[in-house]
Amino acid sequence: MVPKPKRLLVAVDCTKRAMQTIQYAGEEEAFQKMQMVLFNVFNNIPEAYYDLEKEPKSVKVVRHVRSWEINQKKEVRAFMEQAKKTLVEMGFNENNVQIKIQNRRKGVARDILEEAVQGYDAVLIRRRGATALNNIVMGSVSAKLMEKLTFMPVLIAGRNPVNKKILLAVDGSPCATRAVRFIAETIGPLEGYEVCLFHALRGKMLDDLDVFKENGISDSEQIFAEAERILLEGGFSKEAISYRSMTGVLSRAGAIVNAAEEENWGTIVLGRRGLSRVREFFMGRVSSKVVFAGRKNTVWIVT
Repeated sequence: MVPKPKRLLVAVDCTKRAMQTIQYAGEEEAFQKMQMVLFNVFNNIPEAYYDLEKEPKSVKVVRHVRSWEINQKKEVRAFMEQAKKTLVEMGFNENNVQIKIQNRRKGVARDILEEAVQGYDAVLIRRRGATALNNIVMGSVSAKLMEKLTFMPVLIAGRNPVNKKILLAVDGSPCATRAVRFIAETIGPLEGYEVCLFHALRGKMLDDLDVFKENGISDSEQIFAEAERILLEGGFSKEAISYRSMTGVLSRAGAIVNAAEEENWGTIVLGRRGLSRVREFFMGRVSSKVVFAGRKNTVWIVT
């Protein structure tokens, strides 16, 4: 039985940054067998505004706004068609790339969330969009999506060049195990990819070890062995898998980001939550810090 292809929702806002996301998607070979939907939430003018046409003094203004909206829709359609053309030229099957433009209903982030539950396997976003400011790490829409997309992987496109090197952070948690499975299913059969299984313990190692024991984990070797088993079953060769364990680090997130930057791992992959006893956070402290600290990195967060 041929497995059903994964569906990837790509949120784009028709800006230069959005086209950079399209470029990333085109360069990532793992996406080429997926069914990709380029999704745009169009900020249309509320219908109630057009009631002003009944007022003689407002007729010209409303007609001007209506003309502006029509032109904006044309520009959005042209951008989306160009985005699809770019992906096709980069090797995607034209039938696997769909364009979907939707008038804003509840808000950009909420509309994307409602679309995401319609049978997708992951959502691809960028840290910042049309209203990006230099001193802001994540835009408001991206931040809301990171908070609310708790039911599927969130893939955050970075600025660094795409390569086939994956730094996969593991800690024995259920989310980390699902991250390993996601990589095995998405990338395992493809050639040329390398995976480094990365595990770090903080300076207060006894605290971390206590959490391990509570969850039935003896040491990092056990974590690596289970992750390796999943990757091998997914199609990775043993030669494509490496291991790195660090102890006594001040920050696990910092250790992950530094390793990715120093050793040129193109994509950081980790579970949304770790083994922390803290339950009230919408994201684990490590995954959240990696997203913010590794602002140049592509980061895949698996729930």
